Amino acid sequence: MNTRFALGHPLHSLLAAVSLAITPHALANEPVVLLTSWYAQAEQGGFYQALADGLYAQEGLDVTIRMGGPQVNGMQLLVSKQADFIVNYDLQILKSVEQGLPVVAVAAPFQGDPQGLMTHADVGGLDGLAGKQVLVSTSGQQTWWPWLKGKYRLADDQARPYTFNLQPFLANPQTTQQAYASSELFQATKAGANPNFFLFADAGYPPYGSTVATRQELIEQHPERVQRFVRASMEGWKRYLENPAAGNALIKRDNPNMSDELLAWGVSTLKQYRLVTGGEAASQGIGTMSDARWQATRDFMVEAGLLGATAPWQKAYTTRFVQQLNVLPSAEQAASR
Repeated sequence: MNTRFALGHPLHSLLAAVSLAITPHALANEPVVLLTSWYAQAEQGGFYQALADGLYAQEGLDVTIRMGGPQVNGMQLLVSKQADFIVNYDLQILKSVEQGLPVVAVAAPFQGDPQGLMTHADVGGLDGLAGKQVLVSTSGQQTWWPWLKGKYRLADDQARPYTFNLQPFLANPQTTQQAYASSELFQATKAGANPNFFLFADAGYPPYGSTVATRQELIEQHPERVQRFVRASMEGWKRYLENPAAGNALIKRDNPNMSDELLAWGVSTLKQYRLVTGGEAASQGIGTMSDARWQATRDFMVEAGLLGATAPWQKAYTTRFVQQLNVLPSAEQAASR
């Protein structure tokens, strides 16, 4: 049977209308895997909100969020193409680039590292640590401790191992310890310790603390996919801070141990310290990055002996996907603190 039709045939017109209706977004969305840096919690809320609100789907993406954790090597999974994007620490990205890995940061959801120091009430600031023990994790020895030690002239023998157990801090008033405002500070407050907390970023610690990274080849071959993912993710962060209910529901689905109380505390911490909306994000948009900020982190790492002076640090990031994004926080979000 001849199935060809003249241009004026009614069936030809119907087929033409159907073909016009099939847009790229009507086809199957492109699969994308995002690997977070830890178990599902408020610190990844923007990505879960973007998924819950359908922002990824609107961008033609079928996003799967996988949780990180202490036994998950995100950089390895990214390079081996088991993940398309990872949430990672900018110091680790710089070190990975020095080692020749083709990884690139494309956005910075956090404008400041959420890491800080938790102390007892007698310590009024980071300049008041003389004679105090400082509990430092193994990873902290290779990140914030060299900065803290150098800035406040602390001694190496003040550092003690931090094993993610609060009991040494609670039992010894001469002890201070590393902490996230959304985690250890919450636990210590619940235990009635009435601690103080000092955010390193407020004292000039330069890393962003949370960046989205991908592979160089994905940027080269599919820049539009990277752009769409970044745009939806940063819009997700804005919405999460406005109303986190939908994102929190997905967080609890992935991490049933996450309580409503801790999620509420985490969101309040993000707002209080303006981790997402502060700094340059207030005027340039959520996720923004700058050459000056990356160079400041590079300079700190070189000075601390964490990175070689000849490392090609400019390859560790690109600002092309956030320069014109302009996902501006609301006036209330930008002035939370």
